[in-house]
Amino acid sequence: MTNKASDTSSVWYFDFISPYAYLQSQHLHRFGDDAQITLKPVLFAGLLKHWGQLGPAEIVPKRDWTFEQVVWLAHAHNIPLTLPPAHPFNPLPFLRLAIACGCNTASVQKIFRFTWAQGHAYEDTNAFDGLLNALGKTRMDLDATDVKNTLRANTDEAIANQVFGVPTLAVFGHKSLPKLFWGFDSTDLALSYLANDPFWCSDQLQRAQTLPYGQQRKV
Repeated sequence: MTNKASDTSSVWYFDFISPYAYLQSQHLHRFGDDAQITLKPVLFAGLLKHWGQLGPAEIVPKRDWTFEQVVWLAHAHNIPLTLPPAHPFNPLPFLRLAIACGCNTASVQKIFRFTWAQGHAYEDTNAFDGLLNALGKTRMDLDATDVKNTLRANTDEAIANQVFGVPTLAVFGHKSLPKLFWGFDSTDLALSYLANDPFWCSDQLQRAQTLPYGQQRKV
């Protein structure tokens, strides 16, 4: 494999609506500086619409399973978790706030903690105003045209890079499209890729990458 961590840059596409994005946000430090990760908020609903998918929270039994698993994963990895009052919720204020703050790691982590570690909602006016104050922003900052345009551009970029879910770590190397690692449970997989694990040259992987389409269901 020719890719090396020093030859790559990475984008972490995320939406605060995803509990798995929160969980992985607490493990981003494991990638170190070599991965050169840029944080980019996207609108998950926009990805779902483009690919014709339902979100996990829109399928009742899958929603139930998702939150049981999320609670377990937080417990297993010793990650603080307080579920929000309801889910799904409107993530736009949080996404725009992250962009208004420049998407730096500290502000993104603070917003994630507000939502998933402290269990606050945007509708909790006092709590949200406290978050704005802590980040040095106002509600007017969230309505800025450049902020809205950036979120739209991030989402369009993610779709162009074939991102279909969040969180996704996109590793850019020498090819036109990045290598995508979707979900919290792909963290170790991404680390192995960046470390040039021989697995990525294995016959088994090449078979997986070229597996022919079989019978397809009629829609």
